Amino acid sequence: MAPHDRPPRVLVVDDEPPIRAVVRGFLEREGLEVFEAGDGPSAVEAARSVGPDVIVLDVMMPGFDGLEVLRQVRAFSDPMVVLLTARAEELDRIVGLRIGADDYVTKPFSAAELAARVAALLRRRRPMTDRAAGLPDGLLVDAPRHLVAVDGVQIDLTATEFGVLAALARDPGVVLSRQQLLDAAWGDDWAGGERTLEVHVANLRRKLGDDPAQPRFVETVRGVGYRLRLNDR
Repeated sequence: MAPHDRPPRVLVVDDEPPIRAVVRGFLEREGLEVFEAGDGPSAVEAARSVGPDVIVLDVMMPGFDGLEVLRQVRAFSDPMVVLLTARAEELDRIVGLRIGADDYVTKPFSAAELAARVAALLRRRRPMTDRAAGLPDGLLVDAPRHLVAVDGVQIDLTATEFGVLAALARDPGVVLSRQQLLDAAWGDDWAGGERTLEVHVANLRRKLGDDPAQPRFVETVRGVGYRLRLNDR
């Protein structure tokens, strides 16, 4: 979460200055502090120096592309990331989600919609109530500190992956439909689909060391949704 003594910081990365300028204007109207970069290398450097809370990241850029920016940034920081992709770049969107993006917007896009998506991501960082008593053995979810551990080993999750797990951890053993999980983790502003949710759940399971065929933590309830296992299950 952004420190309380400054507004949230957003890094806008796009090789077209007019796009950056329009996006910057809408984000600043939301009360956000905006920084810019025009290519891959400068984006990574800006992420190191600025410490953004959110990165709005174009996929196709000179230097190296947005997916490589995302890979490098994830090695030293955990901002929320919104990918900007062309409609034909579905594979890039899926790859981006798998390596840690939280959301995506397709070009051409509405700058107002993009600003609303960024604001929704920042709202998801609010603290959530911990329900540790009913969690599966070996799993710790400390919502106020945004911390997850498995068997005493801390696990690094993206903001979206943490949001999915925290939503399930509120009521262990209770099945959340895919739509309920989307609403709980993303809020009413989310415009993605169930395929995006499934990618994030797969990422979450992989990081938790959870086997979908014999789940220790996250169970799939076919035709309905997901639930977090109880200690006595």
